[in-house]
Amino acid sequence: MKKIEAIIRKSKFDQVKEALHNVEVNFFSYWDVTGVGNEKEGHVYRGISYSTSEIQRRYLSIVVNDDFVKPTIDAIIKSAATDNVGDGKIFILPVDEAYRIRTGEKGGKSLN
Repeated sequence: MKKIEAIIRKSKFDQVKEALHNVEVNFFSYWDVTGVGNEKEGHVYRGISYSTSEIQRRYLSIVVNDDFVKPTIDAIIKSAATDNVGDGKIFILPVDEAYRIRTGEKGGKSLN
């Protein structure tokens, strides 16, 4: 099992969510987060300059069986990419064990 952590643009969340559902990843958690990235220039909106050094993003936490890692990553990259600086990052971490609280099932069965 692997934990996939992805930080994406908030504006791309609906597309990413749909892409994940299309590859049968139907359970994940997410949070609104603020981060500091490589984007240095500000943006002007209605005559007011806004700093983009602190960037609003959405953080996704997804735990999948090993055979779902590549489809999950591919779905995120394809649906979240804008080809601009600030599209986000994906991190993969090992998961030693998982349990379903209701039934006590463990391992990959607990993720279904």
